[in-house]
Amino acid sequence: MGGIIERLKQAYRRGNVVTRLIFINVSVFVILKVIDVIFTLFNVYAFDLITYLGIPSHIPLLIHRLWTPISYMFVHEGFIHLLFNMLWLYWFGKIFLQQFSGRSLGSLYVLGGLAGALLYVIAFNTIPYYRDMGRGWMIGASASVMAIVMGAAFYQPETRVNLLFLGQIKIIYIAIFAFVLDFLSLSSPTNPGGHVAHIGGALLGYFYASRYLKGRDITRWMSRAIDGVVGLFKPRAKTPKRARMKVKYKADVRHETDWEYNQRKRTEQEEIDAILDKLKQSGYSGLSSEEKKKLFDASRK
Repeated sequence: MGGIIERLKQAYRRGNVVTRLIFINVSVFVILKVIDVIFTLFNVYAFDLITYLGIPSHIPLLIHRLWTPISYMFVHEGFIHLLFNMLWLYWFGKIFLQQFSGRSLGSLYVLGGLAGALLYVIAFNTIPYYRDMGRGWMIGASASVMAIVMGAAFYQPETRVNLLFLGQIKIIYIAIFAFVLDFLSLSSPTNPGGHVAHIGGALLGYFYASRYLKGRDITRWMSRAIDGVVGLFKPRAKTPKRARMKVKYKADVRHETDWEYNQRKRTEQEEIDAILDKLKQSGYSGLSSEEKKKLFDASRK
């Protein structure tokens, strides 16, 4: 048993942010199920932990449970709900990481969840259909996952995935289909809060992609906030005192943002595509020495 736990720890440490988010969601699910079994065996029915982690629609109760807009996005009550959310997170998370950093994905996950929570609370306190349903609460990572789905789809809409029986389909069509399905389900009495939250997460994901294409990363502040929170729990290593050393740094060293990196890679790819088109038309001898060098460099990457 100890060996299995240690291997799981190693897999978590070595995994990317998608792997870690899946680990967290699955771990929370298992822990809550174990607690539920213990409570049931000892006839403890007065305390339902999931309702304390889910976000309530009743605003006065929400004010007393300010942790729930964060905690709800990591909690699932049913295995099927967890399974589908984690599969979508895994598939689209991999696509997202081909264009963005892990920090951006983690930040968008949180922002998408917050957007879903906000729209859920607003809808159930203002829209008559939802208001008449009375007080309730919501759990699940669906809004967070939808933000990642829409962010990846609207940033690179031409990306294709293979679907069983359907072949290659652009991810933009999958994202739009999921959004329309949720929108048409807003009047359904089954999981109404979930569909509202999905819409909130999807809109946040679309907004992220649209702003990113214009050079603005809306997740940057959230990334700094998450880094600050994580830093509070990291043990500070004691380092021996050393003599002061003067270190000179080159003034021209610059660190690219995600947007700058993606723009540079896109420009380089467009140049290579143009060279390849010229190669097909006029052959290798028709390329200039600079074009030959760029083609050679690209082939080595």
